[in-house]
Amino acid sequence: MFHQQPSRGKGAFGTAILFALLLMVGFAQAEVTTSGKTTSKSTADHSKFKQLQGPFNSGPEVTKACLSCHTEAAKQVMKTKHWTWESKNEKTGQLLGKKHVVNSFCGTPKSNWKACTACHAGYGWKDDSYDFTKQENVDCLVCHDQTEDYEKVSGGAGHPKGYEEEEDKKFLAEHGRKAFEPMDLAEVAQSVGLPTRRNCGSCHFVGGGDDGVKHGDMDTSLVEPDEFLDIHMDVNGNNFSCTACHSTHGHNITGSRYQVKAKDTGGIDTPGRGDGSRTSCESCHGMAPHKTSTKLNDHVDKVACQTCHIPMIARGGVKTKTMWDWSTAGKLNEQGKGFSTRDEDGDVIYSSKKGHFKWDEELEPEYRWFDGQVNYTLFTDKIDDTKPVPINGIQGSYSDGKSRIWPFKIMHGKQVYDPINKHLLVTHTYGHDDDAFWYSFDWKKALEAGAKAKGAPPFSGQYAFVETEMYWPITHMVAAAADALSCEACHQQGGRLDHLTEFYMPGRDSNDILDGIGWFAVIMTGTGVVGHGLLRTYWHFRRKEDEENGENS
Repeated sequence: MFHQQPSRGKGAFGTAILFALLLMVGFAQAEVTTSGKTTSKSTADHSKFKQLQGPFNSGPEVTKACLSCHTEAAKQVMKTKHWTWESKNEKTGQLLGKKHVVNSFCGTPKSNWKACTACHAGYGWKDDSYDFTKQENVDCLVCHDQTEDYEKVSGGAGHPKGYEEEEDKKFLAEHGRKAFEPMDLAEVAQSVGLPTRRNCGSCHFVGGGDDGVKHGDMDTSLVEPDEFLDIHMDVNGNNFSCTACHSTHGHNITGSRYQVKAKDTGGIDTPGRGDGSRTSCESCHGMAPHKTSTKLNDHVDKVACQTCHIPMIARGGVKTKTMWDWSTAGKLNEQGKGFSTRDEDGDVIYSSKKGHFKWDEELEPEYRWFDGQVNYTLFTDKIDDTKPVPINGIQGSYSDGKSRIWPFKIMHGKQVYDPINKHLLVTHTYGHDDDAFWYSFDWKKALEAGAKAKGAPPFSGQYAFVETEMYWPITHMVAAAADALSCEACHQQGGRLDHLTEFYMPGRDSNDILDGIGWFAVIMTGTGVVGHGLLRTYWHFRRKEDEENGENS
């Protein structure tokens, strides 16, 4: 026990404060590094709540129970991109978000809502009449389930597996999808916790229709990664959840490919200073992260941290898709049915529904100057069909003072467009009708139906295919420092940055003036060394000769 000693009161008080602070740091560290399903312990046991005992016959019934305590949660969610699928670019005025943009994969959710909204944080979004104001439509479980059994399937309009509307169950069964056994929603509701990587990954790891398809730096290997795959998420190390960096305030999750911080000069973000976001490397590590190398810190102004610290993507054993050619879709077998072809690794490389694909792993990123600004090609925009169309044109240059060299996965596509009106087209791929391409394999019917969707461009009746490119900034799969790129990876001829030619790079480039200065310095240095050596030799023998003459005299 502590005994008060008046003469040392201040010291004892300071010691107590220090001890309390150490305890707080310990608890904070424990919160970050806790392995398993959540990053902190809840103060409530949801299995004891009367409201959650069920039974529940739908997702909205669960949400109503959640809202009986968490009264403001749905209102908060409804203000986020995860709910609206909208994001306005304040610089360009473009209305973006999944609801509006084109992508180089399935193209767009427009006219295909029931399939795509399996990844919506809500229930029942099946057409353009969806009610975004109905609070019970918010899906609490998709982000908070800890049973690992909760699942939503394509074609179910965002409802939990086994709880789809009857017409959807019937349609799925008619097209070869087995009936799903309904999960116990009461069990799921009683097992909620803070979002884990598995929760976030249930959508973000499998975007584009399969594991690892879209991003290249996000796939199911990040559910339980080791230090080699990601130093931040290593299950035996920091074990960060996604929200450790994508900090959350009122259900609004920071960080977005629509609003990338290409260079965060705000420095380390601390409470009361900064924007509360940890989605940039600099927000934790600052603009001078290398404590023992000022030369490496000299690179930070022009080179993104990710460029050196993410040497490869798709390196957790899951491939990523690098090419999608829609122009070959629609072929049928001898029986007049759609078919798929797989490669020796079991990956689908052709599908009648989707065309040809290419996959890759252990993939070296591609590098571009990037200032954080992205200009999207939307359905209403005119395109130049004489060259690849940039689905999302990244902005930046060496000379603008704002850009850094960033790593990207570049997705190459061949997508349908209107050669008369010169814009990309909405394809009606999925639906309970004879026009959906995945069941009719009729491009014209699918495009005519797609043109009826809200926000879709008109269709002239003619279609063709144009090459496209889509840039995906790389920020995950951060390697340990020992596995970061070496200097020689860039500073040599044939290195990773060979195509970025706007600047002089030692070891890669030559310049007559600089080379002349360099060789002059080398020659003068060599001359100085040789001259110094000759002088030392001369004076050595001269001194020795003088000594001998002195002895003889």
